[in-house]
Amino acid sequence: MTGYTEKIRQWAMDNRYTGTLINADGTGEIGLGSSEAGTRLAVRFALKARLDRVTDIRFQVFGCGFTIAACAAAADMSVGHTLGDINRIDARQIDDALDGLPAERSYCAELAIEALHAAVKSARNGQFPVQASLPGEADHGPRVTPEDPFYAVLVKSPQPERVTCEARHLFACLLAIAAREPHHTAYSLGLDDDDMSALLDRFFPSVDRVILDRYAAPNESQPPEINEDILGILLSHTPVGGDSGDLFVATLLCKILAARAAHPGHLWVAMGLFERAQLTAAIQRHLPTLAGANSQNMRWKRYLFKQVCDLNGGVMCKSPNCGVCSDYSLCFADDTQQAID
Repeated sequence: MTGYTEKIRQWAMDNRYTGTLINADGTGEIGLGSSEAGTRLAVRFALKARLDRVTDIRFQVFGCGFTIAACAAAADMSVGHTLGDINRIDARQIDDALDGLPAERSYCAELAIEALHAAVKSARNGQFPVQASLPGEADHGPRVTPEDPFYAVLVKSPQPERVTCEARHLFACLLAIAAREPHHTAYSLGLDDDDMSALLDRFFPSVDRVILDRYAAPNESQPPEINEDILGILLSHTPVGGDSGDLFVATLLCKILAARAAHPGHLWVAMGLFERAQLTAAIQRHLPTLAGANSQNMRWKRYLFKQVCDLNGGVMCKSPNCGVCSDYSLCFADDTQQAID
């Protein structure tokens, strides 16, 4: 898996401290509020303490292997130490224990520390669970709206023949969200310059390329690294035979899904869509075998990373039965909203 060193793999597979803790003295959570379930990476720590010293600790994670590794290292640093000692553990120490997280995954150590410190605060405040948050955490609601000026320019341009409104909406959202980022717009979408030109020619042929430059302000930085295993899984679902144009669009979508899955938070938000159901609808249209494979309607990022984990022989979840898991809503979506017409 891309970015996973041997040390990080070892910590990610260390399950000594995973699971729940009955009658915990302190519980700290991040990203697990009722209104946030499944909308962002989430961590829960529970601990027991005697005479101000931690005797046992457990954690649960909805997130990537980097976050699991960070939590395992944080838990190992905590057992046998005082609550005061634990409060002095910081993200840098977690990063050192893992021999360095990739730069774009540094927030994983921060997630672990914030949840751990919240558990300490809970233990000191009489067992009441404490909800933590990362400083400056971004809003995880829709990031593109119909009023977005670049989105509006794209969807109001003349519509080519044999191009649906749904497809134009999808790629207008993607271009609008990518143009806001400090990277080359094509690279933010996992595309090269030829892909970008072909995308614009197919869906927005009357839009002058100068307009794209007007809304984008790239610098020399690189977007988050794409997980090649996820890209390979996605590409395996491109349609076989049929219309070459359908294959082109499906391949574009695979590259974009892999690129946007590297961002934290919900995949549908990272793609600039208005609501979760629009992502499922796009996959059903362009990658029907992928839609069929996710037969239980698991949240798409969760599903893709689970496929990667299974591919590499790992285990993402300790619950033997999804139906009895208290975190069911973190993994499975309720796409009751309708996709755009």
